[in-house]
Amino acid sequence: MIQLDEIDKKLLNLTQLEFPLDTHPFRILANKIGTTEEEVIRRMQRLHEEGAVRRIGPIINSKGTGRVGTLVALKAPDDKIDQIAERINSYPEVSHNYLRPGEYNVWFTLSAPNRKRLDEILNELKKEVNCPMMDMPTTHLFKIGVNFKIR
Repeated sequence: MIQLDEIDKKLLNLTQLEFPLDTHPFRILANKIGTTEEEVIRRMQRLHEEGAVRRIGPIINSKGTGRVGTLVALKAPDDKIDQIAERINSYPEVSHNYLRPGEYNVWFTLSAPNRKRLDEILNELKKEVNCPMMDMPTTHLFKIGVNFKIR
C-alpha cells in the first residue's frame, strides 16, 4: 500500500483532470497546492516509482483522428500467457493488455489507422498464437474519462 499524505492526495486529484498545458506545469500545480515546483517534481517521481502514477499523458480520441479501435478477448492456455502477452504487446497499436479471470483470460485494446490494418494484426495474432479470439469493436462510447477522488 502506498502511503499518501494530504499534499500527495491534492496532487493526484489535480493531475487527473487539470494537468496544466504549460512549459512549467509542475510550477503551476505547486502554486495551486501551496508548495514548490521542486517538491511537486520530487513527489511525482516518488509516486511514479511506487506505482501510484503510471504515466502522465493525453487521452486521444482515436475515432476523432480517423482511427478505428476494438477490444479483443483471447482464450490463452495458462502455460503460454506470458509468451502470448509479449507478442500482443509487440504491436505499437496495442494500448492496454490485461490478464482477467475466466475462459477468455487475455484482454487487450487495439487502435489502427483503418480497419484493414486492424484485421491484419488480428489475423497475424490468430495464426501465431493459435487461440480463440473475440473481436469486439466499439459500437457506442459512453465515457472517456475517469476521475478517482483520492481521500
